[in-house]
Amino acid sequence: MTRVVEQRGLYFEELEEDVVYAHRPGRTVTETDNVLFTTMTMNTQALHLDAAWSEGQPFGQRLMNSMFTLSTMVGQSVTQLTQGTIIAQLGLTDVTFPHPLYHGDTLYTETVIIGKRLSSSRPGQGVVTMQHTGRNQDGTVVASATRTCLMWTKEAHAAQS
Repeated sequence: MTRVVEQRGLYFEELEEDVVYAHRPGRTVTETDNVLFTTMTMNTQALHLDAAWSEGQPFGQRLMNSMFTLSTMVGQSVTQLTQGTIIAQLGLTDVTFPHPLYHGDTLYTETVIIGKRLSSSRPGQGVVTMQHTGRNQDGTVVASATRTCLMWTKEAHAAQS
């Protein structure tokens, strides 16, 4: 028989606190990404859409939509950490954007598990708190967020299937 290896995230008991999970490849962001995301979400902020107007603003150019940056940062972590092993995202807190992300920048994300505990009310499940940090190609932090998820334990997930 041929052995099958399925790509998945990590189960609750496989996630280690104080370990840096580096999510690769990075994602080079484009003007198209920015315009499509901004218009799709009905965000009419000129800082994302109006090049001429943005030239006269403090950063001198359009900025990537911060919600795109946040979404991409979380998304970059999925295949390595939560693909098929998450039950629910419980919340995002402490979201910051200390430096702009511009068209043509590459976003690299790292995650550190800062807390985990088994659920007292949901056997076979655990609550995991993650700190996501997004950096541009120069290593400058462009975003960070604390994310809490409800995760399967391996045994309980197998029993569920």
